[in-house]
Amino acid sequence: MRPLSRKLELEALSRTEDGAGGFDGIWVPLGVHWGAVDAGRGRLETGDGHARSRTSYRITIRAVPPTSPSRPIAGQRFRDGSRVFLIRAVADAPDARHLFCYTDEEVAS
Repeated sequence: MRPLSRKLELEALSRTEDGAGGFDGIWVPLGVHWGAVDAGRGRLETGDGHARSRTSYRITIRAVPPTSPSRPIAGQRFRDGSRVFLIRAVADAPDARHLFCYTDEEVAS
């Protein structure tokens, strides 16, 4: 297992009414995890007249109990400075001491 040397801030989307019948969303910090970030496959996506580069990553962190609010879940994200990794899925590692977080990083091209 690689060292967990990247400081990653876990964030969740908090929705508030915008007063016009819709919602605004802000990302709220939930805690900090130290992790290892391993790149997967990348792809170019086009749509709406824009091109985006999307790369998948597996982020490994120490295990967190399922009942803890700092345990990552799909739909949350990790922030590493200006980089943002949207969490798609979370799985227990075979050693039961770590979690695997499957994420996507999206960058406008």
